[in-house]
Amino acid sequence: MWRLRDFAAGATKIENCRKLKAKLEVLPAVIPDLEWLEVGINFDSSAAAFDVALTATFEDVRALRRYQAHPEHQKLVNEFLKEVRTEKIVVDYEF
Repeated sequence: MWRLRDFAAGATKIENCRKLKAKLEVLPAVIPDLEWLEVGINFDSSAAAFDVALTATFEDVRALRRYQAHPEHQKLVNEFLKEVRTEKIVVDYEF
């Protein structure tokens, strides 16, 4: 999950939420290890809420690591997310 800046990269928070959602949703087509994902944009104004949430599934931990190192994922992180986010929180688990 991410909290985004009120204004960054020439766009408002909600615009960047939508951009982030769109950028994440194309990744399964270009990163084979990413089996499934869902991206949600927060609608609640609670101070405790984050702005965007990502849920994704991978075959195993090795597939997750390959996804994290994939150039398209790194491009998203380095060329967009680092500029627009203020916080992130991650939970990786097996089921």
